[in-house]
Amino acid sequence: MKSNSIFILLFPLLASCHGPGKENVIAPWGEEIGSTETTTTDAFDLDQIQQAGELIMLTISGPETYYDYHGKVLGLHAMLCKELADSLGVRLRIELCRDTADLVRRMKQGDADLAAYPLTTPDSVSPGWYIPTEKPLLKEAITRWYSMARMAQMRNEEQQALNSPTVQRKVYAPMLNRQGGIISRYDGLFQQYCQPLHWDWRLMAAQCYQESTFDPDAQSWAGARGLMQIMPATAGHLGLELSQINNPAQNIAAAARYIAELEKSFSDIHDRRERQDFALAAYNGGAHHIRDAMALARLDGRNAHRWSDVSEYVLKLSQPQFYNNPVVKSGYMRGRETVDYVRLIRQRYQQYRGVRAATPTSSTPQPSRNARHRKKYDLKSEE
Repeated sequence: MKSNSIFILLFPLLASCHGPGKENVIAPWGEEIGSTETTTTDAFDLDQIQQAGELIMLTISGPETYYDYHGKVLGLHAMLCKELADSLGVRLRIELCRDTADLVRRMKQGDADLAAYPLTTPDSVSPGWYIPTEKPLLKEAITRWYSMARMAQMRNEEQQALNSPTVQRKVYAPMLNRQGGIISRYDGLFQQYCQPLHWDWRLMAAQCYQESTFDPDAQSWAGARGLMQIMPATAGHLGLELSQINNPAQNIAAAARYIAELEKSFSDIHDRRERQDFALAAYNGGAHHIRDAMALARLDGRNAHRWSDVSEYVLKLSQPQFYNNPVVKSGYMRGRETVDYVRLIRQRYQQYRGVRAATPTSSTPQPSRNARHRKKYDLKSEE
């Protein structure tokens, strides 16, 4: 194979036996790291994997390997491995390693069925999958399954996911009736469910506009639905039936419960306004990534409880020198969207602050509709 082409390298991670129970270990970057005692005594090959119903993959977080984006698994390696698992009729479990040394150690211990990590060559960086020699049937199955066309398809699907309209929705006006003090048809619901939160209902209204532009039937490519764009898995956690996920009252009530959970998870941030910003960021990007950014800020001597400081590190989580830092637990993040999300909500909230609480009635005029789907979040800058 030419070194400048893109291919899966089925290099044996455990190879070159040197006597009973000992074998040289080839690291993902192709260096021999010496002999070790074999820790796995029973071969757990394709038949056993299918019986167990699970394929375990080790990798390291990064844009080419694996990252979570709005609850969806992205990254070329992870997407390919997910399709492989589907073809084998099993589920995929992805285990993240701290670094390549951790990846090699865990493979030697028999913690996974394969490891995926980009192999650096003099000419390029080529994807490499590493499979223990004790799994010849799995290696054979992958060899039959893989093709260059399949890899190209995965790359195309990832780009479509990242570049497609984030949310399919009707576009409603950001203010229904400014003179009448009505932001949306759902002001009464925001007022009702923000009371237990002790949030200004207009802040939740601004968040709702950012999520769905007040369209109760909005749906994202990742599967989030409704006014507050709740993912099905999150709905289950919050006790929201999927049959009710587009119901405005049920959707807003569930979102309020989720916001309360997120605020509680940042209870170490005593300033209320700051805590709200952290909760908003976690709603969009995940609390685990926000905690990583806080750890990086703290490491640099910045204020880990001030959003203006932490947001800088949310952005930096897209850079290897930051997402590979040992204090980072959840790896790579596309942080630009999350930072813009908080900023745009705060901007709109400032516009809404002049609106006095006025519950819409049945005679409230309906907002005009624009059937065109938005291509991006409002005013969201590109990464």
